[in-house]
Amino acid sequence: MKTNSFKKYLLYILLGSSTMFASSCESTDDNTEPKGAYEHGVFILNEGQFGTPTAEVSFLSPESKDLTPDLFSKVNNRPLGDAAQSLTFIGDKAYIAVNASEKIEVVDAYSFASVGVINGLKIPRYIAALNSSKAYVTEYVGYTFSGYLGTGRVSVLDLATNTVTKTINVGLLPEGLLIYNNKLYVANSGSNTISVINTATDQVESTILVGEAPKHLVLDANNKIWVLRGGYSTPGALIKIDPANNNALTTYNFPVGTSGAGQLTINGAKNTLYYSYNNKVYAMATSASTVPTTAIINRSPYGLGIDPETNLLYLGVGGYTSNGWAVRYQTTGTPVDSFQVRILPNGFSFR
Repeated sequence: MKTNSFKKYLLYILLGSSTMFASSCESTDDNTEPKGAYEHGVFILNEGQFGTPTAEVSFLSPESKDLTPDLFSKVNNRPLGDAAQSLTFIGDKAYIAVNASEKIEVVDAYSFASVGVINGLKIPRYIAALNSSKAYVTEYVGYTFSGYLGTGRVSVLDLATNTVTKTINVGLLPEGLLIYNNKLYVANSGSNTISVINTATDQVESTILVGEAPKHLVLDANNKIWVLRGGYSTPGALIKIDPANNNALTTYNFPVGTSGAGQLTINGAKNTLYYSYNNKVYAMATSASTVPTTAIINRSPYGLGIDPETNLLYLGVGGYTSNGWAVRYQTTGTPVDSFQVRILPNGFSFR
């Protein structure tokens, strides 16, 4: 190869390498761009005043402390509905169960724009996803203020088509649910049982007796399931279930109280439970042998959550007809700050 030709060849190589390097940098930058305005933050679900379309989602940016109190209506220019119960993120979508409106609103997780609605439900409560295409929702079905008129059920959801593909009868007033090792655990709050459903067959394969009014379930770092139950006609309790042997139950009884068990959540390390009982908030290590006798917060929350990254507790408080508050606490019980949200903040989701 001639000298001039060889120099030109080297120049082409260098230019090509520079172009490839620039393209690589541009690609990396693109991957770090935010996916949307609501990619990271705290989503506060406000139940709203029953009988009115005042349910709402508030969004808090913890770093800037900027609050958007009416996120759903701001983005979609319409009300969310009547009595929002839970908000669940699955992949790039969020699913909001609105029980009195008997639907699940589906929104884009990053823009919060509506992308669909799941209808055909009867008082939907809580949602758990098996994978990106299949989820489950608990439903009260026949509940009225004058009495209970039917059995509870779990509906199987096809997330690709936003349809119900099957219904599974469980106990009365099913509430929280949890998936572990291809089993779905359902707390039947109107009964004294946990229904265990095989997610391959979508059939109830066993029932666990846990005592009065089980409500919420969490999974700890040792893959044990904790159930918060009772406190209406008998004292409440925490029940620890070993999924390897559903008959292996450990009961941690609460003292007699004047009100029932409320909310249950677990920290990011999954080694400390936070729950409300008798109008107070308690913390209990999953390794503890007895329940605590001293509350960390002497206040009754309507909603309770803990940020898995910052370890800040969030309490939802307020009345049934006016705007409520999201109040933040250290896990020691020391208050941090508060934000006015909408009516009846009942849940917190962290992204």
